[in-house]
Amino acid sequence: MIRDDIKAALVTAMKGGDKASTGTIRLIQSALKNRDIELRTGTAVPDDDLLVTEVMQKMIKQRRESVELYRKGGREELAATEEAEIAVIERFLPAQMSEDEAKAAVAAIVAETGASSMKDMGRVMSIVKERHASSIEPARASQLVKAALAG
Repeated sequence: MIRDDIKAALVTAMKGGDKASTGTIRLIQSALKNRDIELRTGTAVPDDDLLVTEVMQKMIKQRRESVELYRKGGREELAATEEAEIAVIERFLPAQMSEDEAKAAVAAIVAETGASSMKDMGRVMSIVKERHASSIEPARASQLVKAALAG
C-alpha cells in the first residue's frame, strides 16, 4: 500500500536528516488525514490506494500552479522549493502512462462509448477516471479527451 511506503519513507528521511523530504512527507500525511476525516461522513469509501493517489495528484496540481505564479512574480527560490516538493510527492505515485499509452486508452474509451461530441465528455471522463485514475492525471486526461472528441 502507498500509505505504508509513505510511513517508511518518513522514518528513513527523519533518520537521514533530510528536512525537505521530511516536511513534504508530513504534508502528504496531513492531507491524507484531512481527506480521511472528510470521508467519515460519507458512505462509500474508495479504494485506499486510489484515494491516496487522488490526494497526491491534487497536491501536485496545486504546487504546479504555485510554481507558475512564483515564476511570474520573479520568486525563483520559492518556485524551486515547490518543484522539490513535487519531486518528493511523485516518488509515491504509481507509474504514469506514457503519452501514447494515454492517447490509446482514451481513444479506446471514446470508441467503446460511441462518443462523438463535446456533449459526451462527462461520460467519457467518468470512465477514464474509473479505469485509469491512478495512471493518468485528471488534467492530462481532460486534455486528451477534448482532443479526441474535437477531431
